[in-house]
Amino acid sequence: MANSPQSKKRARQNERRFAVNKARRSRIRTFLRNVEEAIASGDKDAASTALRAAQPELMRGVTKGVFHKNTVARKMSRLSSRVKAIG
Repeated sequence: MANSPQSKKRARQNERRFAVNKARRSRIRTFLRNVEEAIASGDKDAASTALRAAQPELMRGVTKGVFHKNTVARKMSRLSSRVKAIG
């Protein structure tokens, strides 16, 4: 349990940060799920549109420290190659 005023403040900040990051991670996963569904349906136009919408969200996740840069690069690379393979 936090005892000093500094550690109490850090605990409050961590809770707030956790909530923000959780929401951001959830939002990014929704965008990724939209791309996955479009790929599964076999609609290349919908898949490329969904991918273009997901890319800025993924990069924002990197900037905000939710995901590692290489993780997002790997995800975008794999998704874009799968979208390109449709049709």
